[in-house]
Amino acid sequence: MRTTTFVFLLFTATFIHSQTTRKYSNEFMNIGVDAAALGMSNAVVAQTADVNSSYWNPAGLVHLEDNELSLMHSSYFANIANYNYIAFAKPIDDRSALAVSLIRFAVDDILDTTQLIDDQGNVNYDNINLFSAADYGLTFSYARRLPLQGLNYGVNAKVIRRVIGDFASSWGFGFDLGVQFASNNDWKFGVMVRDLTTTFNSWAIDEDKLEDIQGAIEGQNQEVPESTELTLPKLQLGIAKLFTFNYDYTLRAELDLNIRFAETNDVISSSFASINPALGFEFGYTDLVFLRAGMGNFQNEIQIDNNENLTFQPNFGLGFKYRGIQLDYAFTDIGDQSAALYSNIFSLKLDFSIFR
Repeated sequence: MRTTTFVFLLFTATFIHSQTTRKYSNEFMNIGVDAAALGMSNAVVAQTADVNSSYWNPAGLVHLEDNELSLMHSSYFANIANYNYIAFAKPIDDRSALAVSLIRFAVDDILDTTQLIDDQGNVNYDNINLFSAADYGLTFSYARRLPLQGLNYGVNAKVIRRVIGDFASSWGFGFDLGVQFASNNDWKFGVMVRDLTTTFNSWAIDEDKLEDIQGAIEGQNQEVPESTELTLPKLQLGIAKLFTFNYDYTLRAELDLNIRFAETNDVISSSFASINPALGFEFGYTDLVFLRAGMGNFQNEIQIDNNENLTFQPNFGLGFKYRGIQLDYAFTDIGDQSAALYSNIFSLKLDFSIFR
């Protein structure tokens, strides 16, 4: 006999591993980084221009003037899951730049109770072990200016590592492509294609471990899950504008369209593609203090009575920058307006010019 808590965890984690493409796969890579961007509901693909461009649109890396380092931490599910991010970017010359970043999303110290009850039916707490279910995303980025003034491009090469204790693990590989164009009148345009060639994950499952839990719940976990999965491409389009008032005050506004090539609960949805808009604002004072707000994640949620209800996710953020050090905070899903979980997010960005 086996306890059902762990069985459910392992079953749900391995069930998604299929050879067919999925609407949602490697979703930890879609959560987002940088509290400044999250405070604007991720509507930054056209205007991103720092170390965090390696995630949002690698084309923005060409705007770096010196080396930059970024750190972020957030917690989800009442601090059960932790999301950590670190990135470093470096300009190569006045036309190109590179970056490397790492994301870790994990639930640690999970109780493995598969051996809690021995073959004689005795409960032995010494047989309880701890393990982690962790997802890692390592990204290498390169960006370059094109001969046409204002036009830049960037590419990401991603290595995905997912581990569920000793029970299952996978390696995945994929590519992103980003483009930005800036006009002479402060209008900016951005395109980001994630998982351009589809991201491939290959799973290795410990069949001996799986055998330990097969049959624990009647009718479930009877077959070994498929060993491969593919992540479909996603497209993000953005248009942004910078407004300056009396030299000291600025307002950045951006509208993005997030497109998945699958039918989902997004506000605009069809069998070919689903579109989810996001709108973000950043009000700045003397490039020192920033106030941010955004709306995104517009969803048609089905209620208990089978009627649809349109929900959205409002976000809020604050930022402070002084001599190359920038500290940002974001509170996502204000008032718990959507099905997404709210979170308090902090990030730190360091411009190495401070050491000059």
